[in-house]
Amino acid sequence: MMTARKPAPLQRHVLITGVSRGLGRAMAEEFARLGHVVIGCGRSRKPVAELQTRLGAPHRFDAVDVAGDAAVKAWSTVVLKSHGAPDLLINNAALVNRNAPLWKVPAREFDAVIDVNIKGVANIIRHFVPAMVKAGRGVIVNFSSGWGRAVDAEVAPYCATKWAIEGLTRALAQELPAGLAAVPLNPGIIDTAMLRSCFGDGAGGYAGPEEWALQAVPFLLSLGPRHNGKPLAVE
Repeated sequence: MMTARKPAPLQRHVLITGVSRGLGRAMAEEFARLGHVVIGCGRSRKPVAELQTRLGAPHRFDAVDVAGDAAVKAWSTVVLKSHGAPDLLINNAALVNRNAPLWKVPAREFDAVIDVNIKGVANIIRHFVPAMVKAGRGVIVNFSSGWGRAVDAEVAPYCATKWAIEGLTRALAQELPAGLAAVPLNPGIIDTAMLRSCFGDGAGGYAGPEEWALQAVPFLLSLGPRHNGKPLAVE
């Protein structure tokens, strides 16, 4: 007796920023493993090129600094032509300041955190979301943090940006038409280079990016219009 096969999962086009390392890279590889098409960017050319070689077409990875509006605009023009509007847009790219009291954080370092963590998110939204609105579908996930809903000493610039992401995303959610969603997401505590810069060896007590992605990617794929504006977390 022949048993019915389960229908193949719907292939999504997933756009991820910050794929050079950490969560971004782990997500890119897991989405691709599950059969989805991944489009990503990162600032470091070598790891981005390595990821392109590893995953190949139809996936696409480019060296782009999301803090530069002109660079994001140029990238979006090419990507939207080749891959169309993303079904899932994940603003993951972020920087954290070196541990220090706020008054000791150099202006250049403070500016860099703001430029990537807030302006970078806005740049990606500015140049990709109109195509999603036109298509009438899609989910925008802006990575927040536990420090976007609480605070800690010596990471004030980072906390400020993640609190900003919470407000920016929930306001964006009110602006989107039906069929789309914007979600501020706390990914949880993961052993990444960023966490080690804050916690030192104490970061080793948490799951690494690859282990985290096994749980996070299906969760991200489950998000839809009903989640619009809801601050969520990967448990």
